[in-house]
Amino acid sequence: MVKITFPDGSVREYEKGVTGLQIAESISSRLAQDVLACGVNGEIVELNRPITTDATITLYKWDDEEGKHAFWHTSAHLMAEAMQELWPGMQFGIGPAIENGFYYDVMPPEGVAISDADFPKIEKKMQELVQKKEALVRKEISKADALKLFTEKGQTYKNELINDLEDGNITIYTQGNYTDLCRGPHLLSTAPIKAVKVTAVSSAYWRGDEKRPMMTRVYGISFPKKKMLDEYLQMLEEAKRRDHRKIGREMELFTFSDLVGKGLPIWLPKGTTLRLQLEAFLKKIQKRYGYLQVMTPHIGSKNLYVTSGHYAKYGKDSFQPIHTPEEGEEYMLKPMNCPHHCAIYAWKPRSYKDLPLRIAEFGTVYRYEQSGELHGLTRVRGFTQDDAHIFCAPDQVKGEFLRVMDIIMIIFRALNFDKFEAQISLRDKVHREKYIGSEENWERAESAIIEACEEKGLKAHIEYGEAAFYGPKLDFMVKDALGRRWQLGTIQVDYNLPERFQLEYTGADNQKHRPVMIHRAPFGSLERFVAVLIEHTAGRFPLWLTPDQVAILPISDKFNDYAQEVRKQLELSDVRAFVDDRSEKIGRKIRDNEMKHIPYLLVVGEKEAASNTVAVRKQGEGDQGTMSVEEFAKKVTEEVKEMTKDY
Repeated sequence: MVKITFPDGSVREYEKGVTGLQIAESISSRLAQDVLACGVNGEIVELNRPITTDATITLYKWDDEEGKHAFWHTSAHLMAEAMQELWPGMQFGIGPAIENGFYYDVMPPEGVAISDADFPKIEKKMQELVQKKEALVRKEISKADALKLFTEKGQTYKNELINDLEDGNITIYTQGNYTDLCRGPHLLSTAPIKAVKVTAVSSAYWRGDEKRPMMTRVYGISFPKKKMLDEYLQMLEEAKRRDHRKIGREMELFTFSDLVGKGLPIWLPKGTTLRLQLEAFLKKIQKRYGYLQVMTPHIGSKNLYVTSGHYAKYGKDSFQPIHTPEEGEEYMLKPMNCPHHCAIYAWKPRSYKDLPLRIAEFGTVYRYEQSGELHGLTRVRGFTQDDAHIFCAPDQVKGEFLRVMDIIMIIFRALNFDKFEAQISLRDKVHREKYIGSEENWERAESAIIEACEEKGLKAHIEYGEAAFYGPKLDFMVKDALGRRWQLGTIQVDYNLPERFQLEYTGADNQKHRPVMIHRAPFGSLERFVAVLIEHTAGRFPLWLTPDQVAILPISDKFNDYAQEVRKQLELSDVRAFVDDRSEKIGRKIRDNEMKHIPYLLVVGEKEAASNTVAVRKQGEGDQGTMSVEEFAKKVTEEVKEMTKDY
């Protein structure tokens, strides 16, 4: 017999060799129908894998990420099987499950180019194969046999992957006529896959290396019910409508220029206003929490990044060093702000009385991304981090975590990110040798993060083995209006950089001590944050944040001068306004500016010019009546004041 412990702590005994499916059947027939995979001692495995020792088990259904992963991983194999039948001679790279669906990297036979036009026939073939309800059979195989098998199949990319694997640790999965090199986990069969959709096709370098062959990446998604697919496709249509690239262009927020360089965003006047408002908002909060604002250069000596370790990490695949006329002198575009901030800490001797030292910077950093990976503001080569670094004593870590969490909560409330999750990343429970810093400091830091979350009533998922080598961290994932997850805020403990830069402070005991460094970025990067914000709000920003708060609409050209006078009066009250002086009918102007999500529209004509008034329309509410310019300005400023009173 084996003892099986369930997530609620209850324990049951089963015959040795029992499977996850049998355990599910012993609980309820409905659970057995719904379960997709199981976790055994933290490892996700198939439901038919025998359990031969005492174990902790979790049964995963569709609503669980682990269940979706097994479902989509199996679907990737199904799509590969379909493409194999459609195009014999197809070579296969890798086909993982991803956050939303799956993809497969393939090298089509000569003369074949997979395009959008091929999606329906791939879907049709997948649906035909699903009808066969093919079982997925797992087999452990020797390295020699694996190489022989895939050589016979002409799968050179698979052989390359096999060569990197250790003998005795290789498995293959077969369904129907398709066999793949894979670690799993998978569904027991393809039967649960009721709806499929091929969603996109793109190019990707083999193993992400620009010097390797360019492969075709085919994306797809699948569901256990057709209704789920229909809902997903509706969400995709809404996502297209909310695409930050489209809205950013329509609202004139930002642009890109190949002449300037790929992945280098240019902030237009309205986008710059939005960005400056965000910066001012955070600066105001940070000042209240004791941060000191700093500014550092966009470049740094190569030796700075050698010392920090970033050159070893980014040097090979990043922007190359800048050479000056002086022999041997090299600089780099900064990939991180933290080495500069270490230099700020080190510029003079520090005492325990100086701690915690909190320094903040909106610092632009530069990291090379492959052209194919660039995507609007979410993946760029130059971006500005709302970076701050806290240098503190070990016993101050918890308090600082609580303060940073306060800041993040203020930001989320202000911008209506009311759905979010938190993840605590800790060390591996067993392999402690890959982490730097003393055992005592790690235990203190990990406990501090957990306790801080408990004090705030924040439910946080703990992931062991996900900590950085230099310290544990807390990440915040927000859900946008479409239910998509985005990682925004992050708080990281760092024992590495203080060690590398030999940072010290004199303690109360008059001895030298090493400070703990906390990295913190509530926005993450301004570029990515703005992209998420655009798509979350569909461009309907809060009144205090939106670049154009008011559009002034003269009913004809002869009232343009009065409209400009109104604009000047509003600007004296810090109300952001512009005049739409196009020679268009007033109805057209109203419609166009409503489409641009301008919160207030002011219509001005003969009556308004004579009485120094404006006819007010509010986005989503319509006509608000006529009032003086002074009254309207007061109305807007009071509304902004009320919205921002808590921060």
